[in-house]
Amino acid sequence: MQFAKIGSVTLHYQLIGAPAGKPVIVFANSLGTDFRIWRDVIVRLAGDFAIVTYDMRGHGLSDSGGAHSTMDDHVADLAGLLDMLDTRQVIVCGLSVGGLVAQGLYAARPDLVRALVLCDTAHKIGTNELWNGRIEAIRANGIEAIADAILERWFTPAFRAAGNADFAGYRNMLIRQPVEGYVATCEAIRDADFTEEAGRIAVPAICIVGDQDGSTPPDLVLSTAKLIPGCRYEVVKDAGHIPCVEQPEVLTEIIRAFVAEIG
Repeated sequence: MQFAKIGSVTLHYQLIGAPAGKPVIVFANSLGTDFRIWRDVIVRLAGDFAIVTYDMRGHGLSDSGGAHSTMDDHVADLAGLLDMLDTRQVIVCGLSVGGLVAQGLYAARPDLVRALVLCDTAHKIGTNELWNGRIEAIRANGIEAIADAILERWFTPAFRAAGNADFAGYRNMLIRQPVEGYVATCEAIRDADFTEEAGRIAVPAICIVGDQDGSTPPDLVLSTAKLIPGCRYEVVKDAGHIPCVEQPEVLTEIIRAFVAEIG
């Protein structure tokens, strides 16, 4: 395992090298998960790309970062990790809150970003009412109390079928995330709005969404793609909010085609 002290936060990360000259892809996880969600994509890209992935603060094996976090904190974490690795001009692939971090990274440190893969995310996700209600419920009763409602938005009915061990495993991943880190990240998402910044993105970008995403539905992701000049848009069939789990082959091919197009 690999760990790095970035500012006051210790981040759990993974660096997978590749021959010199290969593009670098950075993967940022979604709320309530860790970097293991990318496994089935990473194994298909390893060797053709150098890969960096990490557990966002408040998730997995990374520090919580305290009771409150802002999107600027999450952005600074990723920027600091890339600076430590002396890595520039990366392709940032962010899922959900990871996509917000990707947009924030470009806004704050465009020198680090070659292109953006914005997966099941948006320029603004949810409302104050939605996030405050979730925070209140989790503080009162824990993540498991609302896990089933969250998982219905994450995964298709077929994936949630009784007896699917993969679904049971991802449910465990969700309910075992640190409550403090989860709530702090909810606050960061609630307060983040990249509507204006989206129109200033000047690197190649693609927005990707599962056709059955209940957290960031296709219409919302499409609205983000329309804000970004020249942005591509792809829908993944038979996938919910986390297509890297349900349809990793399809997602991998979309990423490969996008990178090939941008050179």
